[in-house]
Amino acid sequence: MTDRKDPPALPNAPAEAIDTGLVRELATILNDTELTEIEVERGDLRIRVAREIQAAPIMAAPAAAPVLAQGAPATPAAPPAAAIPEAPSAPKGEIVKSPMVGTVYMAAQPGAPSFVKVGDQVAEGQTLLIIEAMKTMNPIPSPRAGTVVELLARDGQPVEFGEGLLVLE
Repeated sequence: MTDRKDPPALPNAPAEAIDTGLVRELATILNDTELTEIEVERGDLRIRVAREIQAAPIMAAPAAAPVLAQGAPATPAAPPAAAIPEAPSAPKGEIVKSPMVGTVYMAAQPGAPSFVKVGDQVAEGQTLLIIEAMKTMNPIPSPRAGTVVELLARDGQPVEFGEGLLVLE
């Protein structure tokens, strides 16, 4: 006879209190909305469903070996200068990062002028853009006075917490 151990029960919740249909529904909501985590609380029962997004691995194509004529010296060919990609340079200035997950809006309403554009001088506390999160419009203020040198987010783009929105110099 073998000892079978049941998984530990959730504190303060009998095993039959876990609604597997709810867990499946929450997982479906995660997939449909591209959220990374969702949590529901009912009384003493709290269910959190989360997923980890992994970047796809970068696959490099194998380089073809040069075909050498018989008796030719084996000298490695230098790749053409245009084929070597330059590493992207880090933006000059301070990156203003998203304080929340949501959708970026560059203007107060559709058709209205953008809050800021590249080259604009901004004052500390001036609204740079809006992030909509849970149907709430959240103005994102400038952390300091400066010049907008680069916009990293586009209008209507979803952003994650800590993602770069724009660069101030």
